[in-house]
Amino acid sequence: MRKVMSEAEVGDDVFGEDPTINSLQEKVAELLGKEAALFVPSGTMGNQICIKVHTKPGDEVVVERDSHVYNYETGAIAFLSSVQAYPVTGVRGVFTVEDVRRAIRPRTYSMSRTSLVVIEDTHNRAGGTIFPLPEIVNMSAFVQKEGIRLHLDGARLWNASVASGDAPSAIAAPFESASVCFSKGLGAPVGSALAGSRGFVEDARRYRKIFGGGMRQAGVLAAAALYGLNHNVSRLEEDHHKAKVLAGMLAEVRGFVIDMETVQTNIVVINVEQTGRTSDQILSMLRSRGVLLTLGNYLGIRAVTHLDVSLDEVKRAGSIVREAMA
Repeated sequence: MRKVMSEAEVGDDVFGEDPTINSLQEKVAELLGKEAALFVPSGTMGNQICIKVHTKPGDEVVVERDSHVYNYETGAIAFLSSVQAYPVTGVRGVFTVEDVRRAIRPRTYSMSRTSLVVIEDTHNRAGGTIFPLPEIVNMSAFVQKEGIRLHLDGARLWNASVASGDAPSAIAAPFESASVCFSKGLGAPVGSALAGSRGFVEDARRYRKIFGGGMRQAGVLAAAALYGLNHNVSRLEEDHHKAKVLAGMLAEVRGFVIDMETVQTNIVVINVEQTGRTSDQILSMLRSRGVLLTLGNYLGIRAVTHLDVSLDEVKRAGSIVREAMA
């Protein structure tokens, strides 16, 4: 990846003249079955640009209560787009047409207009869970009838595709827009992309500039993303196996509670409420022993498996956690 970055052909992307970025955008559009795509520095920017294009100030966006756009993007929905979020509670990150039906505001001037629904697939905070494609299709059919748009936060779409067997284009098809990430399981140092119709992407390009995401000779970053797409998607299955191995080891720790049905891809969320210690205390203790985990949800901590940690290292980490907690 470093080698292709150093050899990348570059130009000025603000003028649309960086050939490597253009190649990446064409590839992403093709993979997702969309007319066009746009390279952006981060997943948060990708999501927020899409929300900005789809909404008007005063609108309302239906999100899942534990979703990334609601919890981990520093209130950007309100700050950047002047819209409010309506959180619904899903089961392992999955919510239903009926949940959205109840969330839609009546068509009266005194209430916000429900203009967008956001689905996250895979769902980070639920433990890397997959939103079933039939449910997505049903959701799309329903919101279209209601005149509401549908956006996919597909930061880990590649994981969802590998684990489910559904092609990225099949997953993205029901959505007006989708965002994907290259700096997670694919191992690139920087970068995400959004995709949609040509008109949508042209609007998105303008907001990317407004949000400070216009870059010049950024083909070095796009080269890394292209390498990840070309070489690191199929190997995601290895990460999913490592997560299951780790979850099995940590499920034996007294006080740890893991919903094994959520371990569908590369994330393990551990409820630590029964340990008698706080999440921060456990994270600090493990950090001092060389094991790095993060906060997961309200009651737990999170482990993520990826290409930089081998299966042997995952097993070693599991052993260290078990010894430390004992």
